[in-house]
Amino acid sequence: MKEEKEFQTESKQLLNLMVNSIYTDKKIFLREILSNASDAIDKYKYMSLTSDGKYPQKDYVINITKDKKNRSIQISDNGIGMSKKDIVDNLGTIAKSGSKEFLAKAMKSKEKGDDVNIIGQFGVGFYSAFMVSKKIEVRTKAVGHNAYLFESDGVSKYSISDAEQEGTGSVVTLYLKDDTDEIKYSEFLEDGKIEELVKLYSDYIRYPINMFVTSSKPKLDADGKPVEGKYEDVVENKTLNSMVPLWKKAKSKVTDEELEKFYTTKFSDYEKPLISVFIKAEGLLSYNALLFIPSHAPYNLYSENYEKGLALYSKGIFIKEKCAELIPDHYKFVKGLVDSDDFSLNISREMLQNSPVMKNISKNIEAKITSKLKELKKDDYENYLKFFKIYGNNIKFGIYSTYGAKNEELKDLLVYKSLTSDKPIDLATYKEQMGEKQKNIWFASGKTEDSIRLLPQLEKFKKSGENVLLMDENIDEFTIMMLREYDKCEFKNISDVNAEELSKEEKDKIDSLVSTNKRLLDTIKETLKDKVDEVSFSSKLVDSPVCITTKDGLSMNMEHVINEEQAVQKSDADKVKSVKVLEINPEHDLFKAISALKDDESIKQYGNLLYDEAMMLEGFEVKDKKAFVENLNSLMLKAVNKKED
Repeated sequence: MKEEKEFQTESKQLLNLMVNSIYTDKKIFLREILSNASDAIDKYKYMSLTSDGKYPQKDYVINITKDKKNRSIQISDNGIGMSKKDIVDNLGTIAKSGSKEFLAKAMKSKEKGDDVNIIGQFGVGFYSAFMVSKKIEVRTKAVGHNAYLFESDGVSKYSISDAEQEGTGSVVTLYLKDDTDEIKYSEFLEDGKIEELVKLYSDYIRYPINMFVTSSKPKLDADGKPVEGKYEDVVENKTLNSMVPLWKKAKSKVTDEELEKFYTTKFSDYEKPLISVFIKAEGLLSYNALLFIPSHAPYNLYSENYEKGLALYSKGIFIKEKCAELIPDHYKFVKGLVDSDDFSLNISREMLQNSPVMKNISKNIEAKITSKLKELKKDDYENYLKFFKIYGNNIKFGIYSTYGAKNEELKDLLVYKSLTSDKPIDLATYKEQMGEKQKNIWFASGKTEDSIRLLPQLEKFKKSGENVLLMDENIDEFTIMMLREYDKCEFKNISDVNAEELSKEEKDKIDSLVSTNKRLLDTIKETLKDKVDEVSFSSKLVDSPVCITTKDGLSMNMEHVINEEQAVQKSDADKVKSVKVLEINPEHDLFKAISALKDDESIKQYGNLLYDEAMMLEGFEVKDKKAFVENLNSLMLKAVNKKED
């Protein structure tokens, strides 16, 4: 009985995008079908070793058969096969979790003419075959189930019907599209082209990929000697792939080019990795690993749907696609695989989590990645800066999320923009550049680098030549809070009232100014009572008339970040608030002019304007723009009238 079904609307849209040039490299279809066949055998092999004879062991093989007359290519495997439910779930439903979001992005990119890589995103690799096929048939049988035939033209419908098949596995038949002036689909029926694609994309599949290949060889006489000038076509069943997993080879025998090819094929990436790490550990801890840091962050790296983990193998046999236990959260962007002989094939998730071997391998892998990054920073700083621009926040998160437990391992991976350097510098470099009398590592924080460079608190440092780290990421101050110090030098925010150690002479001068101008300061403080906690004089400022500093360790930037990231804002009372101090430059002409005023109303207006100016210099918007304009206009009018009088 033949059962007709419709693809879901979302699946139709994704399929249409993919088939109609969302991915231009059409030859990857063979890689995807062969990869599926290998996965199917992996699963069967696993079951055969853990199911007490229900899945008999056999010689595993993938066969490619071409039929030029019917313009078809057939890829068969003797793997796990599919039940009817598997067919509906795996072939009838293309889109998986998160596909709506990706579909929206893909549609926009297509409108712009961009090339979007959807292959491998939501289990759609099988459907890449529709880029070259006008029809696909899948005949399949799973242990304990009948055989079924799946048929589809990749437009809107598919059908499932009963079929006949001996043994488990799947046979995928692709009926190629007709040739066009632009694309010759018939090239995929040629021996040489198929061999080329298998070698390029699927050489490391662990099972033989066989195909009957016709080759021209010298004709032999009755004695078995070649007859000069005589040739004949010979058909032989040829294994097209090497079958030696790259990670099983000696490290010295693996080239960077091989690692890059393996990565782009295995992880369906269109760019080579930024960093490759080949690990061959022997001794008490024995395992092989291939690790890769992508040259671009996965689009969903920071979403809740992102699933970290390395592929896990035991004795070359697949166990788990994404083993989260193998990689820490701050390195969750790392892709790769681990193969160890020390795991049993039927290891459960609970056993993985509690396995001493797993924990030791995980620690070792983390140390290897950290060491590789430090090596890169030392030997190729420009490339390291590329890495840090993409993944630097993950390193900072590693320090913050572990409450400083990872300080020693990760602190030397940090780099920051700074006041006096053209490019980001690490903490060791900052320390080396410190003057003899400098005790602290100074930093300034804000929403953007440009807004930080406008901070009036920087004026003193610009004048003295002391360097200041510029921190423009939300996580920066929280990371510094966990670090506390570097090489016995404490981190100090230039906007912290207590950061600067004043001499007795400077303290006495400020105390005297406060005493002399008490009425003025009290008037401004009363005016700004809902905005600042104190009004005082500054020793930090050089050219600017005013700035805002904070007390008790919570900066304005941290206040902003915490309140922005709160899931629900119930009321202003629920928000964290920093202790703010409006600091006035006593040497500035504006203060001298204000201090001569006898009119309290004008002092209040100037107080509000000074506050608004300070907030703008901190990178914040003026909240009450109407009041700001009214104060400004009023004071300008008074100044004009006074001049006329």
